[in-house]
Amino acid sequence: MARLETTRAARGNLADLLCFSHLRWNFVFQRPQHLLSRFARERRVFFFEEPVYGTAGSHLEESESREGVRVATPHLPSGLSETQIIALQRGLLNAFMAEHEIERPITWYYTPMALPFSRHLRARATAYDCMDELSGFRGAPASLLELEGELLDRADVVFTGGVSLYEAKQHLHRNIHACPSSVDTAHFARARGKLPAPPDQAALRHPLLGFFGVVDERLDLALVGSLAALRPDWDLVILGPVVKIDPATLPRAPNLHYLGSKAYGDLPNYLSGWDVALMPFALNESTRFISPTKTPEYLAAGKPVVSTRIRDVERPYGELGLVQIADSAQDFVSAIAGCLAEDAALRQPRVEAFLSHNSWDDTWGRMRGLLESAATGKPIKPTESRRISVLRQSSPGEQL
Repeated sequence: MARLETTRAARGNLADLLCFSHLRWNFVFQRPQHLLSRFARERRVFFFEEPVYGTAGSHLEESESREGVRVATPHLPSGLSETQIIALQRGLLNAFMAEHEIERPITWYYTPMALPFSRHLRARATAYDCMDELSGFRGAPASLLELEGELLDRADVVFTGGVSLYEAKQHLHRNIHACPSSVDTAHFARARGKLPAPPDQAALRHPLLGFFGVVDERLDLALVGSLAALRPDWDLVILGPVVKIDPATLPRAPNLHYLGSKAYGDLPNYLSGWDVALMPFALNESTRFISPTKTPEYLAAGKPVVSTRIRDVERPYGELGLVQIADSAQDFVSAIAGCLAEDAALRQPRVEAFLSHNSWDDTWGRMRGLLESAATGKPIKPTESRRISVLRQSSPGEQL
């Protein structure tokens, strides 16, 4: 609590930021964590999660992340009606705001499903960071699109997690901006050196192929299984939690290894031992507009990358020759073989030139400027506008 109070004392006139998210803070360290951790350096940031069900009564569990973000998790009884769920969350939210003296915050939404219990708030400004097309995900609520329409009407500024998502939604808001996910290059560049091998990966054979991320309907499990079968002499490692799919449906083979969730800080140690990084995404509604954060992370780690034909990977990474695009298991085998034979020293300078304008600090800085402009009605400073223009020109298709 002391850290949060210190932040509040030092924040000056900066408004508190209250985020509503469908992703849990401690699930996978990704876009929300990167952005909100940076906001937390200058102001108080509160992260309100979706409910956990099964308690005898309702209460709010609070914790503080190592980055200084106050995380609030509602705990509710099972078997409630939708009306009861909304009312209980609204009550918990109101009590939370009163306890922490949160007045006229910036509201920052990752999910429109938070609107029913938060639409009454008086916000200084409202941002919608649309990182995925949630309506395309398995089990998406029927009311999601209607609530997203309301959120778009309320938002002062809208960000999208990729260019293809921006292209699909640009006509829906007057102040919408493509802000593709970026990379902490210094963190992942550690993998270019010889790091200690994690115990659960140390005994695996080379060539060693790897994937990290959430294992759900976005992963092409048939492709993964076929790749393992085509090259039993290659070991494949998959890191990440299995969600929304039955673990029994995962392909199994002696050379296919599921190592579970790993901390963000440990990923460079795993990447260091890989020969090629993979993105075997399925091509379906849930992946139609994704812009995988792992693309620049793999590249920053110095790894060659092979991906299925995801639009925001193919453009610009595939077009610039930074990622190999493959359409089938046999195509993956051929592309991986090519990666294993290539000279990394020839590829890395082009990668570094691309990533030099693709940091989370740059992305956060731009989003912060757009948010401030939306909140105050003042245009972005000319120097910021020029910087954005330069970044857009430097790498076509995906730059800021």
